[in-house]
Amino acid sequence: MPTDDLTIMSPAIGLIARILFTLIFFLSGITHFTAMQSYIALMPAPIPFRAFWVAISAVVELAGAVLILFNYRPRLGAWLIVIFLVPVTIVVHGTAMLTLPDPVMRAVNVSMFLKGLAMIACALFITQFGVSTADTR
Repeated sequence: MPTDDLTIMSPAIGLIARILFTLIFFLSGITHFTAMQSYIALMPAPIPFRAFWVAISAVVELAGAVLILFNYRPRLGAWLIVIFLVPVTIVVHGTAMLTLPDPVMRAVNVSMFLKGLAMIACALFITQFGVSTADTR
């Protein structure tokens, strides 16, 4: 019977993939709170209410990571990750790779921008396929 979900050939690999994909969002979400000033400093100064956006982004990425990791509404979790990643990738890393005076830091931000695009692609795959055949939500 056809299904709109991807068939996971090895549940262990599916679990490892979920852990590896969500690990960065857990660590980043936590440090958004524990090192908030560092994240605020990364944002362009003209953005208003930067502390508010840092806190909201932390909640969104943590919620998305939990939903994906525990395979509870992983498509919703992936959309939350996309909602988090698109503005961060464009506003933080896109701006930095174009405007920073230091060529090394511009190059670092090109890598971060490309990593953001790759993570957006992975999250978009999850929005379309879920993470296991048991997921129908």
